[in-house]
Amino acid sequence: DYSCLTMAEGLLSANAHNTHVVYDVFFREIPDNGGFAVMSGLSELINELKNISFSKETLEELKENGFSKSLIDYLSNFKFSCDVYAVPEGTPVFPNEPIVKICGPVIEAQIIETLVLNIINHQTLVATKANRVVRAAQGKKVIEMGARRAHGFDSAILGARAAYIGGVSATTLYNA
Repeated sequence: DYSCLTMAEGLLSANAHNTHVVYDVFFREIPDNGGFAVMSGLSELINELKNISFSKETLEELKENGFSKSLIDYLSNFKFSCDVYAVPEGTPVFPNEPIVKICGPVIEAQIIETLVLNIINHQTLVATKANRVVRAAQGKKVIEMGARRAHGFDSAILGARAAYIGGVSATTLYNA
């Protein structure tokens, strides 16, 4: 995400990149007066954070798009070192309460901001909606069939996982 990288570049140029911060991820309201949301996406987030890196192709693209040598050098050796605390998956969560906390150098927290929000927001949305459907079914089995409309197989798997966390009984996915 270029906006996160632009902010990271500003932190580097101001020599503020190692400032220790605590970022809280939270949401402000629950749509449709649903009462609560269901936390999901933590497993994927952890996997992504363990493996985050910037390829030579990505670094070259950033260079071509005007990003500074100092940012490109920083990203070429990027190692995520922040501490991450989170509510366990499947936990009911409520507005204005931290569900993920990132503690560490501000530049690292800034670089991963969009990644964290994308994963946690999407997975929590799917788990929450699945939970509402399961509760509305009043004990009848609910099967997740999102693979038919997902944006790629990875999205289908992640959506099925989030729906399972939300309480569905089964999925139409299979191990090919």
